[in-house]
Amino acid sequence: QVQLVESGGGLVQAGGSLRLSCAFSGSSFSSYVMGWFRQAQGKEREFVAVISWSRSSTQYADSAKGRFTISRDNAKNTVYLQMNSLKPEDTAIYYCTASPSYYADYSTNSSGLFGSWGQGTQVTVSS
Repeated sequence: QVQLVESGGGLVQAGGSLRLSCAFSGSSFSSYVMGWFRQAQGKEREFVAVISWSRSSTQYADSAKGRFTISRDNAKNTVYLQMNSLKPEDTAIYYCTASPSYYADYSTNSSGLFGSWGQGTQVTVSS
C-alpha cells in the first residue's frame, strides 16, 4: 500500500520560494509516476505538475510553468516541488500523488488518474 507524506509547506511572502517534499513508501518508487495537485479553499483540486518514472518527462499546469519545478530522487524515494516567485493565488493545500501510469496530457481536473494521495501541506502566500 502506497503511503505519501508531504512536508515543506508554510507561510511566505509574495515573490518568495518554498520547496515541498513528498516521502513515498510501501511500494517501488521508481515504478510510479509522481504528481502534485493543489486545492484552494472553496475550489476543486487542480493539477500542478507531474514527473515520469525516470524523470525523463514532466508536465506543468499553465499557472506553474516557469515558476515551479518538479523533481524526484529515486534513491531517496522522494519527489519535490520547487516553487519560486510565489503569488497569493498559489495559496492552497498541496497534495502529493502517485500513479503507475503516465499520460500524454494532464488537464486541470485530472485527479481521477491518480490512486494514491498524501494528506496535504498548506501553502499560504501573503501579499
